[in-house]
Amino acid sequence: MAQIKLREMQVNQAGVIASVKGRGELARRIRDMGIVPGKEIKVQGKAPLFDPVSLRIMGFTLTLRNNEADKIYVEVDEK
Repeated sequence: MAQIKLREMQVNQAGVIASVKGRGELARRIRDMGIVPGKEIKVQGKAPLFDPVSLRIMGFTLTLRNNEADKIYVEVDEK
């Protein structure tokens, strides 16, 4: 499995969260939303200018800005 930033994932691509990088308020807020290692995640869509990105995690939809998505690393199948 390859590890990429969440921002680099394609629409309808799924993976497992490997890590959340960074410190401080933003990283804590990301983890508080349920984005923690081991959780399955799927990219549902991206805005026309690719910011924000819409995700599906733990049965709910969440949108993140690119600066937030850059802190999340995901393991995806190499194809």
